[in-house]
Amino acid sequence: MSQHENLSSDRIQPREVFSKLPKYAAGKPPRAVEGLTQYKLSSNENPYGPVPAVRDVIRTFETANRYPDPLCTRLRGALGEHLGVDPADIVTGAGSLGALGQILAAFAGGNTDGSQDEVIYPWRSFEAYPIVTGLAGAKEVRVPNLPNGEHDLDAMLAAITDRTRVIILCTPNNPTGPALTQRKVRDFMAKVPSRIVVILDEAYLEFCQASELNETEIAEGGLAEGMDLYPDYDNMVLLRTFSKAAGLAGLRVGYSVSHPEVTQYLRVAATTFAVTAVAEEAAITSIEHHEEVLEQVRRLVSERTRVVEGLAEQGWRIPVTRANFVWLPLGERTQEFAEVADAHALSVRAFGNEGVRVSIGEDEANTRFLQIAEQFRERVER
Repeated sequence: MSQHENLSSDRIQPREVFSKLPKYAAGKPPRAVEGLTQYKLSSNENPYGPVPAVRDVIRTFETANRYPDPLCTRLRGALGEHLGVDPADIVTGAGSLGALGQILAAFAGGNTDGSQDEVIYPWRSFEAYPIVTGLAGAKEVRVPNLPNGEHDLDAMLAAITDRTRVIILCTPNNPTGPALTQRKVRDFMAKVPSRIVVILDEAYLEFCQASELNETEIAEGGLAEGMDLYPDYDNMVLLRTFSKAAGLAGLRVGYSVSHPEVTQYLRVAATTFAVTAVAEEAAITSIEHHEEVLEQVRRLVSERTRVVEGLAEQGWRIPVTRANFVWLPLGERTQEFAEVADAHALSVRAFGNEGVRVSIGEDEANTRFLQIAEQFRERVER
């Protein structure tokens, strides 16, 4: 054994936090099964892809040899006009995850006295939250969801300390599906100290359809939408993406919307050239063809309704979903269900021993999922 092999201190070591970070588990591709078309329902991707005009932009893009505009000036201008906000209040990132990393880099981390800022978020929620929080050097504070998959907002308020710097709300929540209402968010914001940055992660916002609201959601002012809320709260930051409704997951375009006193720091933290030139062009074209994007969303929501109603007829009890996926709280049978789906060339996303998230996909994929769910339930109930 050499001297270097004997001295662990001589080995290259990562930061201490790396040993504590969970690994992000991306949705797996479906297994190849003879006679069956493979369908991936594990990553909440748009099964229809970008609208035709965006496909044309991607196919004919010719200036890949040039660096992109680091400020995404044209995209921010298009977004500003589309959303009715000052483009200066928009900061782009590599997907909403990239934009989230920029927010945490600016507002939460480790301090010179050795203390850590705290980031509160619901759990289970987006799997990347623990990773980006840890990489920022901050301390995570996970607050379990309610049994129905909704955020426990009272418990999140109770978790606030003098070290809390950021709170993340995910609406609709990934992977459970429920969305927050206007009243709940306003009541929550009224009790959060104004020094704390509250992030409203709206990756799945477009799938919230007013026509599908239940009585409780209607009574509470409808579902929360950041553009209605953020003007009233200087400490609120909206987080959005082109990955879901617009079908640009592979191009990585996201952004945040905030007030100037917050945006000034986010612009410093923003990763230079995070959004590529072709991604910016594709996003701008998606905005220009917004009605076509929404038509695809309505088609997907129609399929979501078919899936939800089909599961209800089979006897499944699942959380109300306002996103492009459903959540089956399977507990200890989670992995078993995922394996059954895999055997039928259908990949779903299993979360430990908690449940399975199934994306709404192509019509045939959704039909096969319903068949698998029915057969699985019948077998379990025997």
